Amino acid sequence: MADSQPILSIDGLRKSFGGLQAIDHVGFDVFRGEIVGLIGPNGAGKTTLFHLVSGFYRPDQGTISFKGVDLTRLRADQICKIGISRAFQIVRPFIGLTIFQNVLVGSFNTAGNKREAHHQCLKTLEVTGLVKFKDQLASRLTLAGKKRLEIAKALSTNPEILLLDEVMAGLTPVEMEEIITLIRAINSRGVTIIAIEHVMAAIMSLSQRIVVLNYGKKIAEGTPEEISNNKDVIGVYLGEGNRTA
Repeated sequence: MADSQPILSIDGLRKSFGGLQAIDHVGFDVFRGEIVGLIGPNGAGKTTLFHLVSGFYRPDQGTISFKGVDLTRLRADQICKIGISRAFQIVRPFIGLTIFQNVLVGSFNTAGNKREAHHQCLKTLEVTGLVKFKDQLASRLTLAGKKRLEIAKALSTNPEILLLDEVMAGLTPVEMEEIITLIRAINSRGVTIIAIEHVMAAIMSLSQRIVVLNYGKKIAEGTPEEISNNKDVIGVYLGEGNRTA
């Protein structure tokens, strides 16, 4: 269940690149314990928004607050350390390292010592179903395994908010169901999740609330049922065939 007070507040956010307004006065709250979906056509600004929240970009205007702390001038590593972590769409494991070593790197971000980092790493591997493969080289994993490892690397930092950028892209329906089950299990452990996903059936079944972007603007926000019946959303996204999120 989500708390009554937001854990993350985005207000009046703007980001431009030259003449392109990538994010245009976007604002919404995320509550502790939620799974929030972020959707919209290609170029809508979803990944740019993740870049802003996670500290890879700084906004031109507006604020991002995590538990009342202004994030807009913090570096990516500082934001990760205080409780927001991110899994990327394009998986880039350390292919020369084992799965355990890949995940351990993230654990050291918040663990106080080596023993604590090892414990945190093993716990993450258990949650993500990778513990039995921990001594295997990351390069040997299938795409589905690498997606799971990408989530584990982000989860190993012990975040309160986990940003997931199309972690189901390229997977089979069975593999997607397995990732959905994993995301729900992570959420049940108290981690708030914001997910970008292009598979509409997956994001609709997974999310408790959905935010829709188009050309950098927020055009809708609501439950999956409300979004699926929103005429503006149907016009720019759901009614346009197989465009990705």
